[in-house]
Amino acid sequence: MTVTRGHPLAAEITDILVAHCGLDAEAAATAPAASLEELGLDSLALLELSAVVADRWRVQIPEQAAQLSIPAVADLVARRSEQPGHTENGIVIAAPLPLVWNITNDVANWTELFTEYAVVEILHREGDTVRFRLTMHPDENGVSWSWVSERTADPTAREVHAHRVETGPFEYMRIHWRYAEEPDGTRMTWVQDFAMKSTAPVDNAGMTDRINANSAIQLAVIKERIERRVQTGEVAAVGGATGAGDE
Repeated sequence: MTVTRGHPLAAEITDILVAHCGLDAEAAATAPAASLEELGLDSLALLELSAVVADRWRVQIPEQAAQLSIPAVADLVARRSEQPGHTENGIVIAAPLPLVWNITNDVANWTELFTEYAVVEILHREGDTVRFRLTMHPDENGVSWSWVSERTADPTAREVHAHRVETGPFEYMRIHWRYAEEPDGTRMTWVQDFAMKSTAPVDNAGMTDRINANSAIQLAVIKERIERRVQTGEVAAVGGATGAGDE
């Protein structure tokens, strides 16, 4: 069975609780928002639920599941059983690789490179590793999202590995930047691997779509801004930073 969010999976969880855990089906139907504890399920019943869920979906039910409703358990199973998020997006920038490397790894000036960041605060540097706080421009609801990330650059391999320290709605977020010389310039590629928390407002598939859409926008912006610097000769003033950030 394909695991989906919503009624079908909640109905399947209900069937498991009725068949294996002694749940009163009528009580569940009349109180859909009640927690498993409120529905009268004890620790032994939860152990049985955990065993069936682990066998069927390879998902572990946390000890605090007694405080969850059946729809919430279904949501947790759906999130934990789905494929982790993975995106890969790249663009060719008509500029030498060392120049693209220096500009895109100058985290302190990311507000001049990306359109989405309002503030960048460098928190710590050690060698080619930098920890920093990103704050975005306010969204349509006036909320300015902010988080801490850490990023380690490898100038020899022309790769950067980053992760969110403050994960927010993510279980984890890891980012790998790659740079490669091509006949037309430099290909910069972003690879992001992540998983969303069960409490996040969007699942892995939904966040994958969002990241793919936003990456295309930001990569195009970066390409345009770097190529404009090349055309105007401004790049002669760009320094050689070697440690920088993640989205």
